[in-house]
Amino acid sequence: MCHGIFERLLLSLACQRPFVPGELFDTYVAALQHDLVDLPAGTRHVGVVRSPTPWFHGAVDENRHELGPPQDLLEEFQAREESFKLDGMCEEGAHNAAWEELDFEQRYCEHLTSDEAEAAMNDLVSLLQAGEDVALVCYENTDQKRCHRTTLREELRSLV
Repeated sequence: MCHGIFERLLLSLACQRPFVPGELFDTYVAALQHDLVDLPAGTRHVGVVRSPTPWFHGAVDENRHELGPPQDLLEEFQAREESFKLDGMCEEGAHNAAWEELDFEQRYCEHLTSDEAEAAMNDLVSLLQAGEDVALVCYENTDQKRCHRTTLREELRSLV
């Protein structure tokens, strides 16, 4: 009797649609504003900026400020980046040097373990698991600069 139940269960599982998560992308706001990025139609644009400017909201569907770097880390980073610029470094060099010196990626990863960040990440994982495409959006063009968005993207991909 149990043998028949097991066979029916296997047959029903085999007939179900396979799990296909949504795709996860990342981009910067200027790329959206100037059509420099090609995302699938219907992709949800999710800002991951701690303190967005008013015009930022017009470029994204929503902003998850919890996934932006913590304010104290941002302030420390901006001060160090400015110091490097005053010492004669180019913008990208100053940005990346400050990132490395402050161990920005590790400190951001620690932030992602906070309750508020975990809840926001879980929400995005649920969207992806439901098959929705999501693009993480902030200000930085990552062609030459490091960005928390890349770290967040990798963390989210590991959870889907």
